[in-house]
Amino acid sequence: MRRHPQTGSSAGTSMAAAAAAAAAVASEGVPASQREEPVRDDAAVETAEEAKEPAEADITELCRDMFSKMATYLTGELTATSEDYKLLENMNKLTSLKYLEMKDIAINISRNLKDLNQKYAELQPYLDQINVIEEQVAALEQAAYKLDAYSKKLEAKYKKLEKR
Repeated sequence: MRRHPQTGSSAGTSMAAAAAAAAAVASEGVPASQREEPVRDDAAVETAEEAKEPAEADITELCRDMFSKMATYLTGELTATSEDYKLLENMNKLTSLKYLEMKDIAINISRNLKDLNQKYAELQPYLDQINVIEEQVAALEQAAYKLDAYSKKLEAKYKKLEKR
């Protein structure tokens, strides 16, 4: 077998890779459910080791700085969320207290309304008597107007008779 100069792989492997690439291009218009996966030959697959370079000092420092700032950011976000929940808790407590005050006010209003209704019920006979007296006064007033009109007629007749 012949080795490829740049990759160091055999010609057979590069032909298999080219065939796989051609199959991928040909299958682009075909739905994924209908595509057939190429058969891989494990003997032809090369393994590569990851190139490990020593980390530079500035990259390490930048990573530490990034993690430190990320930790600060996340701590701030969690603190803000915690403060939001504390604010909501305080608002709920204040709302609860306000509702308790409103409940007490409503109870007092209800009690005062019952007292007023009871007093009105106690005054009702007197109010009925006032209404009866008012009706009698109105009837008496009408009788007085009729009596006045009748007396004026009598006076006019008397004067008429006196002149004769």
